[in-house]
Amino acid sequence: MLTWFERNTHSAAEWTLESLVAAKAEHRVSLVVPARNEAATVGHVVSRAREALMETAALVDEIVVIDSDSTDATAQIAAEAGADVFAAASIRPELGTHPGKGEAMWKSLFVTKGDLIVFMDADLVEWDTHFVPGLLGPLLTRPEIELVKGFYRRPGEHGLDGGRVTELVARPLIAQHYPPLAGLVQPLAGEWAIRRSLFEALSVPVGYAVEIAALIDTLAGPGIDAIAQVDLGRRGHRHQDLFDLGLMSAQLLAAVGRRQGRDPGDRIAVQQFLPSEAGIHRVTRDVGTHERPPAREVG
Repeated sequence: MLTWFERNTHSAAEWTLESLVAAKAEHRVSLVVPARNEAATVGHVVSRAREALMETAALVDEIVVIDSDSTDATAQIAAEAGADVFAAASIRPELGTHPGKGEAMWKSLFVTKGDLIVFMDADLVEWDTHFVPGLLGPLLTRPEIELVKGFYRRPGEHGLDGGRVTELVARPLIAQHYPPLAGLVQPLAGEWAIRRSLFEALSVPVGYAVEIAALIDTLAGPGIDAIAQVDLGRRGHRHQDLFDLGLMSAQLLAAVGRRQGRDPGDRIAVQQFLPSEAGIHRVTRDVGTHERPPAREVG
């Protein structure tokens, strides 16, 4: 019998763009790009995707950028490139707003129309438009698949590593607590796709824990056989500062703890230490760990 990895690991090259357009039939596809201060890259991401996947081939029905409190020209550049742009804080304002990537993704459910949703990061600098068809391949050709994670080779010595937070935090957590997910090459990859019917049923951390939470909750719901992964080739992006990665790790730990019955509250304080003329400078940084309820429960 084939293992999950053998059954559910694909390559983007398995499908042609033409075959996926044909398989799309009555499906509607939303490409969602959550963005915060990504003026340098978001325009290129949007324009390339629009030209290849909307104008040349009718695979994507809408490209939506959710701007998460940017202080640069992210929103203007994305709109000029052809995206429908929404400020996260302006979507369903009666629900309040929180900073974070997960918040932007959750809010996207109220302004998009697709029954299939593809998420892409806005900071891509080395990528190709086959990312989107690759992620849609399992959803369009295998009805039992509900969530698809991408993985890729990064520039550098260890091309398949999932990044520092993945290798030092997420992968050990998965190995210990959620071994069925251990076959995922890059569980925290920002390029993934999901059926709206599933995403609307999930609780969504407002920060960077949205990916690990979606995987754990899908495992607990429809199960591991509803998850697939696709090799997308090569990808480059902007690297995060180490201290910011510490905050991301804290959000991951909080989301996992919540799913194991430990309530971390809506905020935690992380202390970090920097050198200073006085010797040591202690900085306390507030980390939001709030989660949004399933969108289908929101009136």
